[in-house]
Amino acid sequence: MRQMNLTKYVQVVSLEDFGKPFRHQAVWNRRLRSTGGRFFPRDGHLDFNPQLYQEFGEPIFRQIVRHELCHYHLYFEKKGYRHQDKDFKELLRKVDGLRFAPKSQQKVTYKCYQCQNCLQIYQRKRRINTKIYFCGRCRGRLLEINQSKG
Repeated sequence: MRQMNLTKYVQVVSLEDFGKPFRHQAVWNRRLRSTGGRFFPRDGHLDFNPQLYQEFGEPIFRQIVRHELCHYHLYFEKKGYRHQDKDFKELLRKVDGLRFAPKSQQKVTYKCYQCQNCLQIYQRKRRINTKIYFCGRCRGRLLEINQSKG
């Protein structure tokens, strides 16, 4: 689904499920990792996670869109639009939106480092500079040994 198609899709979902128009922009945001989408009260636009759309398909993505539209419509109606507000919980239940984004099934790859002195092993998601960082136990030099999946 492309950028313009996404905004049109959100407009259709808004009219069908809420009976109210969506007048702002909807955009893909590849940097989102643990959330399905975000609502920005300042300018009214919505961000969505394209990875969840690709992984779980249109039915789950529609529920994510409903969740963000709950924030959107309640904010502009000057009602409680945050997760803990009663208005938000009631509207989300009414339109059958997802409360939490589903967990992605993609495996996290860890980089493994081992101290050359005390043989302590460190697993990190991000690569570290072994010229700068050292063992927290004995201050020995670290060596990258392999990559493991978590």
